Amino acid sequence: MPNALKGACVFAQSGGPTAVINASAYGVIKTALESSAITNVYGASHGITGILSDTLYDMGKEDASELKLLMNTPSSALGSCRYKIKGDEDLGRIYEIFRKHDIRYFFYNGGNDSMDTCQKINDFLEDNHYECRVIGVPKTIDNDLLGTDHCPGYGSAAKYIATTVAEVYRDAIVYDTGMVTIIEIMGRHAGWLTGAAALASLSGSPPDLVYLPEIPFDTEEFIRVVEKVYKEQNNCLVAVSEGIKGPDGGFISEANISKTDGFGHAQLGGLAMRLANLIKMMTGVKVRGIELSLLQRCGAHLASQTDIDEAFLAGKSAVEYAVSGETGKMVAFERNILNGAYHCDVIYQPLSLIANAEKKVPREWINEGGTNVTREFFDYALPLILGENERILEDGLPRFAKLKKIRVT
Repeated sequence: MPNALKGACVFAQSGGPTAVINASAYGVIKTALESSAITNVYGASHGITGILSDTLYDMGKEDASELKLLMNTPSSALGSCRYKIKGDEDLGRIYEIFRKHDIRYFFYNGGNDSMDTCQKINDFLEDNHYECRVIGVPKTIDNDLLGTDHCPGYGSAAKYIATTVAEVYRDAIVYDTGMVTIIEIMGRHAGWLTGAAALASLSGSPPDLVYLPEIPFDTEEFIRVVEKVYKEQNNCLVAVSEGIKGPDGGFISEANISKTDGFGHAQLGGLAMRLANLIKMMTGVKVRGIELSLLQRCGAHLASQTDIDEAFLAGKSAVEYAVSGETGKMVAFERNILNGAYHCDVIYQPLSLIANAEKKVPREWINEGGTNVTREFFDYALPLILGENERILEDGLPRFAKLKKIRVT
């Protein structure tokens, strides 16, 4: 095999989980186990921290039937982390572990910050003349990675959000007494998830207002518009991103933004209740605040089959690309329309393009008033939520993968 490099591989998951992140894991693990170039397939416990602590699992000792169940198992089966590499000390330790286990392939499944970690590891190993192929496998419900049309995990989260908003709409209009309902949706700087709330209109259950973080949020104007809609309809359903900011750039959220994760990102939340209390105080109407929180990223029962298939494809393609001789890249998607139908092709982008960058919703995909998305957003998001996943159930409940996690010594 030309460009074949013999050695073990290690796969790790990082950042916030998704409903389909384990489909990517299965794509990597299954393809690596079938590769003649890869001698052992390891999974790291809790992302890069598992490599630093030398806590690796032998994926070749897992039951094939349990590994296959990863296709419909939410969250990070191997554990995740939000850990920022601390310079040469950490990189030297990773180099040491790779040499110990003869790791020649590294696949890291994550978002912007994870691609930064990949880039640093790839550069350090090259500088130390250690041949190892490093490939990033994308995931993020935020859908904010540059260089790719969309990210595995987004389609399922978007489907969950659109479905939930449609269901809340039906519940919110049953009484003769009107109500304002505010639904808080994840998204620190990019509004891809919140925009998906508008898809509920396709089922005849539209949110009245949709606020994305790309547009500065004017609190006084918000109250005025909500009150206007309520007076016209006797109800008002609002979808709002947790990351909306005022004209000064500060988060509207009442969360304690002095709390940050390992990469310095503010931990947001509590916005729906803050806005609900504000509307109640200013208008006196009945208001309910709802925060979807973790539910939107772990709702595998509403996963998009398109998303599941593409997540697997991302993992599979990462291994095939690395074995072919490539390194320092991230798997990415390119959208094509063939005979009027959506089609996704795999491409590869330099890690340097992806690391620490964000892709936001185009301004032209948001209406002039900043209170909803346009048809272009619908055309973009709709193909990604299609397809119903076939899950294995036991006693009426989903059967998730049960890994043995046999540690490598």
